[in-house]
Amino acid sequence: MGLFGSSAKVYRPAPEVDLGPGSGELYISPNVKAPRVAGLLVKIFVWVLEMPIVGWVLLYILKKDNLINKLVSEAEIPEPPLFTSTHRWEDTPEQNVSLTKPGLSPAERVREAVDCLPTRLESTLAADAPQSSLKRWTIMDFSRAYSSGETTPVQVAKRFLAAVKESSGPTMNMAFFISCNPEDVLKQAEESTLRYQTGTPLSVMDGVLVAVKDEIDCLPYPTTGGTRWLGKARPCEADAACVAQLRACGAVLAGKTNMHELGAGTSGINPHHGSARNPYNVGKVAGGSSSGSAAVVCAGLCPVALGVDGGGSVRMPAALCGVVGFKPTAGRLSNAGVLPLNWTVGMAGILAGTVEDAVVAYSAIVDQSQPSYLRLS
Repeated sequence: MGLFGSSAKVYRPAPEVDLGPGSGELYISPNVKAPRVAGLLVKIFVWVLEMPIVGWVLLYILKKDNLINKLVSEAEIPEPPLFTSTHRWEDTPEQNVSLTKPGLSPAERVREAVDCLPTRLESTLAADAPQSSLKRWTIMDFSRAYSSGETTPVQVAKRFLAAVKESSGPTMNMAFFISCNPEDVLKQAEESTLRYQTGTPLSVMDGVLVAVKDEIDCLPYPTTGGTRWLGKARPCEADAACVAQLRACGAVLAGKTNMHELGAGTSGINPHHGSARNPYNVGKVAGGSSSGSAAVVCAGLCPVALGVDGGGSVRMPAALCGVVGFKPTAGRLSNAGVLPLNWTVGMAGILAGTVEDAVVAYSAIVDQSQPSYLRLS
């Protein structure tokens, strides 16, 4: 028996369902009556839902209008459920890979990742790369330029800040960032420059600009999730685990990137901070919800950016912007300091200009409690 004493709706096991022509079986397509809200209305709507009695009544009406009670609450599903594992994962032995030692520092893991990259990659890419007016520098490009004295993190940071200012102006209005603190960026760059001058860079990521989606804690910025109010309701008191690991590698945290409000969409259109535009065509969206992170990598402002992916929020904007989007396997990264907007499937991910950069960045932020990550031998 289902809710309210009615007969339960039984769903047949998926292998037994035949949706082919002439089967007579159809998907139920309810007339969705749920309101579409954004901005201040989201806050008001949540506030009303959390009210006693009134919120319960409203929630019941919404469920009833959208057949939630019929399709879910009254359902009996004759299939075993899927569970999220609570035990430690174990890697299946594979050929041509080896495991790094557990307990390494972020900088040590980055060094091992760089050591395993094919040495032929640089010359092959240089010879085969199509000619273009845009050259995206990789992590290794920056590291070599800093080590040789060709440029410094301070010089790169100044050019980056000038580009952010220009792209945020009324002429371009690219809306890449929600917040970017020039003083903080320059301070980090100055510290990195000093380390290179004394011959003590922390890793190849030292001085490399990394942007952070505004769904991940990163001091000194508030974490707003693309809203106007969440930063006040939930103060940011420390770096997220993945941000702290990047900082330990010397990366220059470049600011908080624009995103679809609360990650609840795939366009990247934000009513408060503008729509993150696609650098390939400013009349098109960058995708979402990690829109700003994908766009800054696409535009060549940062070789790497952090996003958060639940149902494709890293991979979709990566596809639209023509960059690499990587959502790690569940449990590989710590979600500490990441807004729990969809904690069952959402986790930090990486947007990068090349697979090589994604590998290096991943090696920095992988959870230190895990045995290791797989690398090429």
